[in-house]
Amino acid sequence: MMRMTVCELPHETAALDDAWEHLCTHTVQHAPDLVLLPELAMVDPVWECERFDFDRWAGIEALSHAWIHRLKELGARFVVGTRPVSAFGARYNEGFIWSADEGAVALRRKFFLPDEASYWEARWFEKGDALFPAFQAGSLTFGLNICTELWALETYAQYAASGVQVILSPRATEAATTGKWLSVGVVAAVRSGAYSVSSNRVDASGSCGGMGWIVSPDGEILAVTTPKSPFATVDIDLTLSARARRGYPRYVFGGATG
Repeated sequence: MMRMTVCELPHETAALDDAWEHLCTHTVQHAPDLVLLPELAMVDPVWECERFDFDRWAGIEALSHAWIHRLKELGARFVVGTRPVSAFGARYNEGFIWSADEGAVALRRKFFLPDEASYWEARWFEKGDALFPAFQAGSLTFGLNICTELWALETYAQYAASGVQVILSPRATEAATTGKWLSVGVVAAVRSGAYSVSSNRVDASGSCGGMGWIVSPDGEILAVTTPKSPFATVDIDLTLSARARRGYPRYVFGGATG
């Protein structure tokens, strides 16, 4: 078993301070092994602006770095999220896993980047890693599909073949599209035979609409977050994924492992 917490978090300072305090209370009470944060949690959504601004970029990079040092307040063994990083003159949306022993360790960098009104990510970030490998968090084997990458359906057969137990998906998706995002989260679970686990940003404008979820390998929605219940913690059975990969529809396509 592994206990996981998903959440919806705002970025505005006053709202975030209050939400963070309540999230820490929740995690202390429920003692999750892993907390999944939303995409680029806690920073200003600069990608809503079409024109890149270096000062704003530097501001969110510094703020994200400062928040990394506060992740210990959650009391979890692992925390997974994404952060803005600069490397060799390029800018990325980088997944990370944090632990008390090792701090924040880089995972993969977001490859599929939208480029449209309010989601000008391709103007703010470079394309990252095209590969979607399996990562480890203790006994957990997981994949990382960052927001838009939930629609990278071709990754799910690979995850089934490599024995991934959970697909983690930090998001920043709008309220008006929540239904279709949950639908693709269910598809991710059923096609891969892994749990689909996601956390989302939220704000008053609706540009990010909340709703985190935990979906079983057979597509059962085990938990969702709401404005009244912005955090959800579920014990997941890691052995269930192995059994699911031997079932329909995974076995039809071959390559599933036990």
